Amino acid sequence: MSAWPDRQGGAVTLIGALFIILPMQFTQPTTRYSMWNMEGSRLPAVGIDYPGTFEEFDDWFSSEEACLDYVARLRWPDGFCCPNCGNSTDKPWLMRRGLYLCRKCKRQTSVTAGTLFHRTHKPLRTWFLAIWFVTSQKHGANALGLQRVLGLGSYHTAWNWLHKLRRAMVRPGREQLTGSVEVDETYVGGIGKKTRGRGAKRKSIVAIAAEIRGRGPGRIRLSIIPDVSSASLHEFVTTHVVPGAEINTDGWAGYNGLNRLGYEHIVTNISASGDPAHVVMPRVHLVASLLDRWWLGIHQGAIRRSHLAYYLDEFTFRFNRRKSKTRGLLFYRLMEQAVDCAPVSLAIIASDRPQHLVAG
Repeated sequence: MSAWPDRQGGAVTLIGALFIILPMQFTQPTTRYSMWNMEGSRLPAVGIDYPGTFEEFDDWFSSEEACLDYVARLRWPDGFCCPNCGNSTDKPWLMRRGLYLCRKCKRQTSVTAGTLFHRTHKPLRTWFLAIWFVTSQKHGANALGLQRVLGLGSYHTAWNWLHKLRRAMVRPGREQLTGSVEVDETYVGGIGKKTRGRGAKRKSIVAIAAEIRGRGPGRIRLSIIPDVSSASLHEFVTTHVVPGAEINTDGWAGYNGLNRLGYEHIVTNISASGDPAHVVMPRVHLVASLLDRWWLGIHQGAIRRSHLAYYLDEFTFRFNRRKSKTRGLLFYRLMEQAVDCAPVSLAIIASDRPQHLVAG
């Protein structure tokens, strides 16, 4: 197995040697190679944790061994730990077909077992190319486009892969929204007439929460809700917004009572204000407009109700990372979550039953 990561040529080896010779001279890494967050953890850096361009991608993942090595690095960032005996001190043997052999208990562990790539019959490099293509496209990709780019023999395979990737786009334990937040609902789906008050027949109700960051929205959360009652709207807010935040809504009665839940509730009556809704609450209406354009433009509106939550996952994943300076960072984030994502069978994906109702 090749040493990982050594993507800067001899520079990495030289720096490692200098650390041994002059340990007191290099107490902190330079920002050229890494950045640090407020907790002191190193943030992922281009050229070290992920490739910045497709040329670098092609160099990094030129072989199946390199792809397996990258998955192992993401799965065990502190080194391989045997799931059977817990041995993490002895470096395992790398066997054929991506198997690690524990030196202590002699158990074989697949690098891809329990991940999104579990029991895949396609090369990992093809999977990596699919993830790069999906994350490098500003507005995403549909199954037909993925099939053409990768040369897959079946449209169904491309469709299946995209749905697996969408299930990896929600990061477990993600942070709640903070500060000032706008909350509203929109209606997505099939053709139906608008009903009096709140609602539309044959359409799904999608609740939207958007952080207020200057003139535009910050992070967003989307969720399918069964109705616009207080129970549904309060659950959405408490799930996605940190207590104590400022919640900005219109005058719909379903939002009454947010103050009792620990929020600062600011109500704006749209009718009494004299301004249209998109002026009074511009951020959630911008998100709703972009969502409509995205699912109609990229997917031609061909989204089943049972799969809608996962398309909302993809839209949220892209929107919250729209300001990333490099597409490689999106590739890295999706790879991180793909390694941490439980495998999903084709039977579950093809099922018409909704699997979850929350997008983040």
